[in-house]
Amino acid sequence: MSDRKMSVAGSFYPASPDEINEMIDHFNATLEEHPDLLGRFDTLVSSAVIVPHAGWIYSGFTANIAFRILPHANPKTVVVIGPSHRVGFEGVSIAHNENYQTPLGNLLIDTALVEDLQSRFTLSTFEQAHHEHSTEVQIPFIKYYMNDVNVVELVYAYTQPSRIAPIIDYCLSLPNIAVVISTDLSHYYSLEEAQRLDSICLEAIRTENLQALHQGCEACGMIGVEAMLSVAKKRKLTSTLLDYRTSADASGDISHVVGYMSALFN
Repeated sequence: MSDRKMSVAGSFYPASPDEINEMIDHFNATLEEHPDLLGRFDTLVSSAVIVPHAGWIYSGFTANIAFRILPHANPKTVVVIGPSHRVGFEGVSIAHNENYQTPLGNLLIDTALVEDLQSRFTLSTFEQAHHEHSTEVQIPFIKYYMNDVNVVELVYAYTQPSRIAPIIDYCLSLPNIAVVISTDLSHYYSLEEAQRLDSICLEAIRTENLQALHQGCEACGMIGVEAMLSVAKKRKLTSTLLDYRTSADASGDISHVVGYMSALFN
C-alpha cells in the first residue's frame, strides 16, 4: 500500500510514541494549571481551526489546544492545508496515498474525498511537496486525539486565496469533515517587533477583516488564513483566538523570534 511517509519525525516532533504521549500529556498538564481556560476550551465545538507548525517544543502547546477541541465536532475526516517550505510549484497539491504514517501508527487517507477534490477542483499531486512539515506536524496530534479518523493533505505554493477558499468551503459543506489551516506568524524579529506585527494578524483573524490582514501581518501561511477568513465570512462563522506565544517563551531568545497562534471558527 502507498504511504505518505514521515519526513520530519525526530526533528519537528518526537519519533517515539512514548515521547509524543509524554509531550502531549505535558501540554495538557500545563493547560490544566489554568482551570478557567480549560473550562472554556473544553466546551467549544469547531470544525475549522488555525494552528502553527514549528517544532513542537516551540509551538506544540498552542497547536495542542486546537486539537484538543477538534474531536468535539466528531469528524470522520480531517483535511490539513499548509504552505510549501521546500519546493515551489503552481497551485495546490493533494497527497494521493492510502496511508499517512505517524509514530503512533498510520491514519487512513480518505481516498474517496481525495478523488472528489482532485476532479472537482482540478488538483494535481507533486510528490516532493509532500515532504512538508507545515502539514506533517499536525498529523500526530490528529492520531492522538482522533485515532480512527481519515486525513487529507493539501500543500500549496504559488496560488491565491481564491483558489483555496472554494476547497475549504466545499469540505465544510460535507458532513463530518474538519479543516485544519497551518501557519506560523512573523519570523526572526525582536520580541517587541514580532509582537507588534503578530498583533496585526491576531486582530485581523479575530475580526475576520481581510483588508487588515494585509496591513503588516507576515504569516507564512497567509494564503490559507485569508482563504479561511473569506469562508468564515461567507458562512457567518465566528472566530475565537485560543492562544498566542512566541519562540521566546521556550528558548528565552528575544532577538530572533517566531510567532505562533491558534484559533477556531464556529
